[in-house]
Amino acid sequence: MKTVNAPSDKITRADTEKMDGNDPIAHLRDRFILPDGDIYLDGNSLGALPHGVMERLEVAVKEEWAHGLIRSWNDADWYPAPQRAGAAISRLIGADKDEVIVCDSISVNLYKLLVGALRMRPDRKIIVSEIGNFPTDVYINAEVAKMMGCELRCVIPEEVEQAIDEAGDNLALVQLTHIHYKSGRVYDMAGITKRTQDLGGLVIWDLAHSAGTYPVQLNGCNADFAVGCGYKYLNGGPGAPAFVFVARRHFETMNQPLVGWHGHAEPFAFTQEYKPHPTIDQMLTGTASQLATLALEAALEVFKDVDMNVLRQKNMALGDLFISLVEQELGDMGFTLASPREAERRGSQVSLTHEEGYAIMQAVIARGVVGDFRAPDILRFGFAAPYVRYVDIWDSVAHIREVMESGEWDQQKFKEKRAVT
Repeated sequence: MKTVNAPSDKITRADTEKMDGNDPIAHLRDRFILPDGDIYLDGNSLGALPHGVMERLEVAVKEEWAHGLIRSWNDADWYPAPQRAGAAISRLIGADKDEVIVCDSISVNLYKLLVGALRMRPDRKIIVSEIGNFPTDVYINAEVAKMMGCELRCVIPEEVEQAIDEAGDNLALVQLTHIHYKSGRVYDMAGITKRTQDLGGLVIWDLAHSAGTYPVQLNGCNADFAVGCGYKYLNGGPGAPAFVFVARRHFETMNQPLVGWHGHAEPFAFTQEYKPHPTIDQMLTGTASQLATLALEAALEVFKDVDMNVLRQKNMALGDLFISLVEQELGDMGFTLASPREAERRGSQVSLTHEEGYAIMQAVIARGVVGDFRAPDILRFGFAAPYVRYVDIWDSVAHIREVMESGEWDQQKFKEKRAVT
């Protein structure tokens, strides 16, 4: 990568301090608990802990569970927590409050939607997805395709639209991740949705790297279905429940396969015959992981007064700054940009490749700059605008430069692969 900044316009740390001083959402950082001395650039994998979550869980455990016991399903209003959390998420993804519900995991919800959508298009047999999509999406797509007698066509991103057109009248559905987990590349949600629907197909969007960081407009795009993650940019905690979106127009025809008593029209009638709930509640299966759902609901308070468009502007600016500093400071050290350079085509992360990427990332993490690594050679840096500062970007790149110049990364302890990368 070549340096693009002449000495006269070299970015300084003072420049980034000034940017922080002009940041209209700098105050959001105070809503999080962040370790002293760490620069956390991995919110795209696990979000930081918001203030209020521990307090909410303490009340739930010490009072509502310990003393309220079973009564708390009613008295503490536990039962509708999945609907409340879904309603809070709906504003962030451009959906109506009654079109989103929190439940299960992305994997489970994706299975529900894939089978349900294919049942809505029984005479169509082609599913289009992406080579390089997040593995769980590909695995479940492949298994559902076999189970339903369909053909899964995985293509490179540049060929998705062509694959949709070639499927023609046999196109059942398209399943894509809106923002790619490795590169951060953004798909044209509106364009692909329209292209698919014009052929009579349906679209399922994975919003794992979009919700809470990108101003998604599901209803503005006339989207059919979506799933999303609760523990990345939504900060719901490790393993937080996911969410699922179903456009209201599909409530009557969405026949999801994992039917359970919480998705029943009358759960406490305990009838032997299943009758789906007429609302988004039909996407529920069993009892919610209540403490996890309450934690996510509390975490979502962070966004109660946040303009997602303002958040997006900062995310793009943080990414642009990072790329400029990498070119300025690391231009001759073997790094290659693996994300789109244009901010509009990039989510809230920047990925670099390097043949020694794993060891470099471990050395950087040891210094308190926390990103992550994705095989085979990608270093990921996520920029959660509510708590990442511009000066954090400058300091992170400075640490990377020191790690490279000193050869600090070239130690056996940094090369030994850990269970989680």
